[in-house]
This record gives sequence, C-alpha cells and structure tokens, in this order.
Amino acid sequence: MSASPYRVAVIGAGSWGTALALLLGRCKQQTLLWSGEPGHAQAMAQSATNEAYLPGIPLDEWVTPSDDFVEAAKATHLVLAVPSHAFRDVLTRLKTQLLGDERRYICWGTKGFEPDTSLLLSDVFDEVMAKSAIPAVVSGPSFAGEVARGLPSALTVAAEQHEDADIVAAWFRDRHTRVYTSTDLRGVQLGGAIKNVMAIAAGISDGLGFGANARAALITRGLAELARLGQALGGRADTFMGLTGLGDLILTCTDDQSRNRRVGLAIGQGQDISQALKTIGQEAEGINTARELYRQSKALGVEMPISEQVYRIVFEGLNPEHAVTALLSREARTEG
Repeated sequence: MSASPYRVAVIGAGSWGTALALLLGRCKQQTLLWSGEPGHAQAMAQSATNEAYLPGIPLDEWVTPSDDFVEAAKATHLVLAVPSHAFRDVLTRLKTQLLGDERRYICWGTKGFEPDTSLLLSDVFDEVMAKSAIPAVVSGPSFAGEVARGLPSALTVAAEQHEDADIVAAWFRDRHTRVYTSTDLRGVQLGGAIKNVMAIAAGISDGLGFGANARAALITRGLAELARLGQALGGRADTFMGLTGLGDLILTCTDDQSRNRRVGLAIGQGQDISQALKTIGQEAEGINTARELYRQSKALGVEMPISEQVYRIVFEGLNPEHAVTALLSREARTEG
C-alpha cells in the first residue's frame, strides 16, 4: 500500500464518525478512527466492521480503529464526530496535546449547540482553542450509512477563509461525493442544528397519522423558522436555502434513517421521550437543540412556533395533539 499524503484522525466512532473515516479511506488517506468506549476499538479491529453503529459495512485497509487518544492527537488533520455535550472536553484534551505544534486544521461533523451555554460549536472552539488551530465544519444532507457505503452524496465544508475551506473539502472528495465550500461558518452550523428539531416535529406529525399535507407544511414553515433564527444568530440567508439548510431539512424530515425523525415518530405513536430515545439507542441532537432554540428564540424575540411546541412536548410533557392544536389556532397572518 502506497504512503498516504495525509494522516487523519477521526475522533468519535459512532455512525457519522465511522462514515467519515470510510470516506477519508476511500480518498486514500491513512485514517485513525478513535473510540473512547471501552473495548469498542478492539472489537472493530477484530471484526473489521463497526457492528455497534454501522453493522455489516466493512472497514477498509486505510482505516485503523484505536483507543489511543495521544496517538490520534498526533495526526496531521483532525475530524471530530462526538456529541455536542462532549465537544468542549474533547477539544480541551486535544489542546494539551497540540501545544508547541504548528497550527492544524480541526474539522467537526457534530450538529448542535453546547448544552446549557447555548453556544454554537464554533464559539466553543474559539473559547478553548483560541488561535491554536484552524476551525472548519462539514455538514449537509447525508445519512451515515449511505456515505459509508459510497452512495452519491453532497456535502458542504465551511471555514472562515475560502482557502481553508478548500483545503479541508479536499479531504472528503471522491468520485461519489461532491463537496462544496462556504465561508458562512455560523450559517452552516445553524442549518445543521435547527433542522434536527424540525425533523422531530415531522416525525411527531407522521406518528400521529396526519399525512403528507401536514408534513409538507411543517417542512415549509420549519424552513422559515430556521432562516429567521439563523439570520438573527449571524448566518446568511442564502446558506439556509442550500445543502446545509433546505437540503438537510428535507432529508431528515422525510426519511426514517433520521434518528431525530424516529424520535418524533415514537412520540407521536404514544411513547414518552425516555422510551423514544431507548428505542433508537443512539444520540438524537435535536433533543438538546430544542431546548437551546427555545432559550435563544425567547432571548432574541424571534418567533419559533414549531420549535416551541417541540420543546414543550419534550421537556414539559405537552400532549402532541394539543401542540398541533396550538399551532393551528395561531392568529391568521400572511405567509413570510
């Protein structure tokens, strides 16, 4: 096997981290896939698959599972695919390893806000890393299983400078994956975060049996909410009409590969939130994001009626049918 021009470490071996590692491997980049779960890396190494998160999809020779965080931190390039609640801790661990090194790129695929602080992950990055590394985010309408299997996909990589976005985007480009670039770091993150709450709403609607008309209305009005709050928080309007806004919203609201949609379906079918999360067995970032959107929208005075009803269902135990009634009984207004 010829030497790779890069050495990449993917921090986080869930479904999305594994999919990104497999994509990097297809791009002929020697990739370390780090897992902090006890015994997980060893199990992946023995079976040459990630049976816990992407069963039946083989890891190729370019991807090496590992539980050695110090070794992962030595990689030339770093990709983070950890839950939002673990993002700060992982960055803090990385910073202790990067001291004295030249600035490196750290790209993340995590979608959401930091719990409790309501910070975007780029703001967390700035607080922890300052200028010691170059931030970027990869997002877009892409289910992990399809990316892992090499099915056609489109992604967006955002960084503050065009040159940096181009460099990071090149890591992920193969003949089945088209990767666009953006300098709207905030907007790309916001689209990827907010759409998860709308996916929960769409799932609840479908779980209640409300049909395709209701789903289409939720997606359309959800996009309006996404754009309103997204622009209030510093994103650009055109970003929300692209892959990381409208594209990701349509995908996660309409396909049951979406964990957030499946959570909503379970709630609409009568399960409470703890039962719904147990059913899917993985993180659903839309749960935390619903709480953060509620806080942000109230602080900024931005109307987010769909997001508010999801928040009330998840955190206040509101009956989903009552939430629908609240939405339908809102004062009539022009569309906008």
